[in-house]
Amino acid sequence: MKFGLFSLMTLRDHPEGAAGVMADTKQMVQGAEQAGFDIAWFAEHHFCNYSSSPSPLMMASYAAGWTSKIKLGAGVLVLPLYNPLRLAQEIALLDIQSQGRAVIGLGTGYQLFEFERFGVAIEDKVDIFLEYWDVIEQALTRGEVEFNGKHIQVPRTTFALGPLQKPLPPIYYTSTQPALLERFKNTDAIPFLAASTLGSPVLYKMVDGLNANWAAVGCEPATKPLSIMQYVHITDSRSEALEAGERARYVGRMAHHLRHNILPMDGHFIRDQAVDGEQSIEQYTANTVVGSAEEVAAKMIDNIRHLDPVHYACNFQFGCMPLSRARRSLERFANEVVPMIERELGPLELIGKR
Repeated sequence: MKFGLFSLMTLRDHPEGAAGVMADTKQMVQGAEQAGFDIAWFAEHHFCNYSSSPSPLMMASYAAGWTSKIKLGAGVLVLPLYNPLRLAQEIALLDIQSQGRAVIGLGTGYQLFEFERFGVAIEDKVDIFLEYWDVIEQALTRGEVEFNGKHIQVPRTTFALGPLQKPLPPIYYTSTQPALLERFKNTDAIPFLAASTLGSPVLYKMVDGLNANWAAVGCEPATKPLSIMQYVHITDSRSEALEAGERARYVGRMAHHLRHNILPMDGHFIRDQAVDGEQSIEQYTANTVVGSAEEVAAKMIDNIRHLDPVHYACNFQFGCMPLSRARRSLERFANEVVPMIERELGPLELIGKR
């Protein structure tokens, strides 16, 4: 098992605005590289302060210039919102720019607010995804595409750019629908699941659903690799832990609103408006990976024992967490939490060997 850093890049109360979020992200990625993290992931969201990253490939390309070892992941590309011919070339370009460090995360998307503004029918997202991925895979592996689908038609087209990693950079995907599992079941692509602010209880239910769908497409779930993401904050202060829980709740509220086509907005900021039936701050704090180093290690050990992931991504700067606290969490994670996990479960390289 290896660890990753996930950057959602939410803008909330940063004194330097989006430029400050960008500068913080650079420091966090460089810190993760120094700490030996495997992948730096960059999110994709549009039009509002939920994320300052509308293009994960641009973020990864930017990071290629000031990193040297850490892999750079699009986490994830909302495939139905792209032209696949352009995206295939940009994926290849990132892999060349980064000298073979590109990692490609793929998703069908879920935010109705985004789909309506791009003029894409969200009910068609799975079918569009499958066609677009066929086009991209042909472009990257064959250097040539000819395709006649319902959602896209491509006359014979050749591609001058191809990825350095053959046949493809590593592929992760966030949808657990049977149609996508069927498409990827005979490949090395890895499901990437995150309950985000709802934490471990919901993550476990998501993995149960994934495993049921693996069985539905004729696969033994225990033989399939899994990647997960959690919100992580390490602090010995109860008040700081509750503040982290409040920031998680803020992100959760925004994600809920974005599933609809009309948002409660103040300018380009989503209003911090309560959601019916939402958890308390104390529940958010308990369900996310927040607490002392010992508490965080115990929560992660429980995750690993339940799920046996090959990759565990950590979001340390959720809800526009101040950089000083996020950096402190990252450093304590590397210096204190990882050794506790290995003392309990053994070497990381032996975890996830399904």
